[in-house]
Amino acid sequence: MKRVLAALIKDETGQDMIEYALLCTFIGLASVLGIGLIRTAIGGTYGSWNTEMNALWEPQDPGAGS
Repeated sequence: MKRVLAALIKDETGQDMIEYALLCTFIGLASVLGIGLIRTAIGGTYGSWNTEMNALWEPQDPGAGS
Protein backbone atom coordinates (compact mmCIF):
# COMPACT_ATOMS: atom_id res chain seq x y z
CA MET A 1 0.00 0.00 0.00
CA LYS A 2 2.83 2.37 0.83
CA ARG A 3 4.52 1.62 -2.49
CA VAL A 4 1.35 2.45 -4.42
CA LEU A 5 0.88 5.72 -2.52
CA ALA A 6 4.55 6.68 -3.03
CA ALA A 7 4.24 5.92 -6.74
CA LEU A 8 1.15 8.13 -7.03
CA ILE A 9 2.88 10.99 -5.24
CA LYS A 10 5.92 10.77 -7.54
CA ASP A 11 3.84 10.44 -10.71
CA GLU A 12 3.49 13.83 -12.44
CA THR A 13 1.82 12.78 -15.71
CA GLY A 14 -1.52 14.53 -15.02
CA GLN A 15 -0.08 17.64 -13.41
CA ASP A 16 -0.25 19.80 -16.54
CA MET A 17 -3.92 19.04 -17.13
CA ILE A 18 -4.80 19.97 -13.55
CA GLU A 19 -2.87 23.23 -13.84
CA TYR A 20 -4.65 24.11 -17.09
CA ALA A 21 -8.02 23.25 -15.56
CA LEU A 22 -7.33 25.48 -12.56
CA LEU A 23 -6.14 28.29 -14.83
CA CYS A 24 -9.26 28.04 -17.00
CA THR A 25 -11.46 28.03 -13.90
CA PHE A 26 -9.75 31.14 -12.54
CA ILE A 27 -10.04 32.98 -15.87
CA GLY A 28 -13.70 31.99 -16.20
CA LEU A 29 -14.59 33.19 -12.71
CA ALA A 30 -12.70 36.45 -13.20
CA SER A 31 -14.52 37.01 -16.50
CA VAL A 32 -17.93 36.44 -14.97
CA LEU A 33 -17.21 38.87 -12.14
CA GLY A 34 -15.66 41.41 -14.48
CA ILE A 35 -18.54 41.33 -16.93
CA GLY A 36 -21.00 41.86 -14.08
CA LEU A 37 -19.11 44.95 -12.92
CA ILE A 38 -18.81 46.33 -16.44
CA ARG A 39 -22.52 45.75 -17.08
CA THR A 40 -23.41 47.68 -13.92
CA ALA A 41 -21.10 50.57 -14.85
CA ILE A 42 -22.41 50.81 -18.41
CA GLY A 43 -26.03 50.65 -17.24
CA GLY A 44 -25.42 53.46 -14.76
CA THR A 45 -23.72 55.60 -17.39
CA TYR A 46 -26.50 55.18 -19.96
CA GLY A 47 -29.13 55.75 -17.27
CA SER A 48 -27.55 59.06 -16.25
CA TRP A 49 -27.22 60.12 -19.91
CA ASN A 50 -30.90 59.33 -20.45
CA THR A 51 -31.87 61.39 -17.41
CA GLU A 52 -29.74 64.32 -18.57
CA MET A 53 -31.15 64.20 -22.11
CA ASN A 54 -34.73 64.11 -20.83
CA ALA A 55 -34.00 67.14 -18.66
CA LEU A 56 -32.78 69.10 -21.72
CA TRP A 57 -35.95 68.52 -23.70
CA GLU A 58 -38.43 71.39 -23.57
CA PRO A 59 -41.92 70.97 -25.02
CA GLN A 60 -43.15 73.61 -27.44
CA ASP A 61 -45.73 76.07 -26.26
CA PRO A 62 -48.99 75.16 -28.08
CA GLY A 63 -50.14 78.81 -28.18
CA ALA A 64 -46.89 80.30 -29.43
CA GLY A 65 -47.74 79.99 -33.12
CA SER A 66 -51.13 81.77 -33.02
